Amino acid sequence: MALLGATALATSLAADPVILRSTDGTTNLNGDLIGFDGEYYLLNTELGDLRVAADRVTCDGAGCPTVETVSADTIAGGSDTVAEGLMPLLLAGFATDLGAEAQTQTGQGEGRIVTTFVGQDGFGAQIGAVAVQSGTSDDAFGGLLDRSFQMGLSARRITPAEAQALAADGAGTMIAPDQEHIVAIDSLVIVVNQSNPTDALSVADLAGIFAGQITNWAQVGGPDLPITVVTTQDAGTNDVLRAGIFGDQSGTRLVGNYTATDNVDAAIYVDENPGAIAYVGFAFKRGQKPLNLVSECGIGTSPDAFSVKTEEYTLFRRLYLYTRADTDNTLTDDFVRYATSPAANLVILQSGFIDLSVEQVPLGTDSPRAARVRGTGQGSFEKSVVDRLIGEMASHGRLSSTFRFRTGSTELDPRGIDDLQRLADYLADLPDGAEITFAGFADSVGAFEPNVILSEGRAEQVRSALLALAGDRLNNVTIKTAGYGEIDPAACNTNDAGRAINRRVETWIKTQ
Repeated sequence: MALLGATALATSLAADPVILRSTDGTTNLNGDLIGFDGEYYLLNTELGDLRVAADRVTCDGAGCPTVETVSADTIAGGSDTVAEGLMPLLLAGFATDLGAEAQTQTGQGEGRIVTTFVGQDGFGAQIGAVAVQSGTSDDAFGGLLDRSFQMGLSARRITPAEAQALAADGAGTMIAPDQEHIVAIDSLVIVVNQSNPTDALSVADLAGIFAGQITNWAQVGGPDLPITVVTTQDAGTNDVLRAGIFGDQSGTRLVGNYTATDNVDAAIYVDENPGAIAYVGFAFKRGQKPLNLVSECGIGTSPDAFSVKTEEYTLFRRLYLYTRADTDNTLTDDFVRYATSPAANLVILQSGFIDLSVEQVPLGTDSPRAARVRGTGQGSFEKSVVDRLIGEMASHGRLSSTFRFRTGSTELDPRGIDDLQRLADYLADLPDGAEITFAGFADSVGAFEPNVILSEGRAEQVRSALLALAGDRLNNVTIKTAGYGEIDPAACNTNDAGRAINRRVETWIKTQ
């Protein structure tokens, strides 16, 4: 066990100013801490004395309780987005999965909490304890390398250099499916005041607004109203926005008129200012008007959960848990299994993120997608592929399970293996006679006919991988494949990021 700090019991304290921050990041309470009994803080505020459960908040400030050392079986550390936004509710859900009570205490050092699991809903023996240290994604891999962490929390994928350093230290292949775990997706939503008639912005216009080049809504087809740009203090969130709207120029400085302290502050500011525009986490679009984004080639996407799950919406990032291969830690393994299982989906949603469960939407021949494809294609062969695609859309819906590939390859990307397992579980519960089609697509690199063949090969590759994984569990389902080449791109083929989105296999399900 590793030694960590946890709060000592105290019945009364000198009245010192502190900040109690809710573990979901939505509320901060300022006041003088006048008491703490190990379970509840007593805080004197402008509203009077408040009693606040210690397992719902973390305490910041010199007046926070003194600490004593306790042991933890697992130490997890890294990205504050994961550590503060996701881990508290995941640990609570894990406790329920264990049939235990989670007892959370503030740990020694800023941003550290310790959760102890006590069996039989709090009446049994201690099962174990997990300490969580909030910091940066860089810290996650540094902590795994120096072995101070058994689990790394990251809001970005590990870099080749980090993976190589850990491999050299005996940590194994960090991008292997049993060491790299995508647990949720974080999405940013662009929001404006409800009085603003603007419904969508091009990515180029959005970049112009946040670079300070576009300063009035009339410049993007809106009212004659100055634009008030709201930015945030969170560096990781800013990185996601810059990468999504500036592309190769992701180092461009954001130019804002107001810097919000958090998502709630940004949302409130937009509510109160008709010309404001902000970016908030998926769970914080409360009452504001979310904007659709339109790419340079005219493809629009909505900031809904389905578009984020398929990774066709621009402003998203994957949230990861990383583990070393040479660490034998039962509690860590059990937690990772829970966090990546269907049992954690509701907890992930409650935390404000998007889970990876399978979702279904209609296709249909009267959809915007069908309208965009109809009439495209040059020559008889291309037009026949378009007609075949639209014909299949008439009788199918689409599942969110979408598989992507490297250029010219039929090898699945890292998320694909986990998504295959989720899809297998989903299909196994369908009634007998169900029918799905893996529909393959390609980017525009190369000639049309070879791309159709390549996309068919990718669809067949996913089918074979699924059957190998699921075995006879899917005897209730007929599985077909089809390839449509570069027809119907989901993103622009003008850059590497767009082409990567277009190299995909979608999962379609027959609805009639």
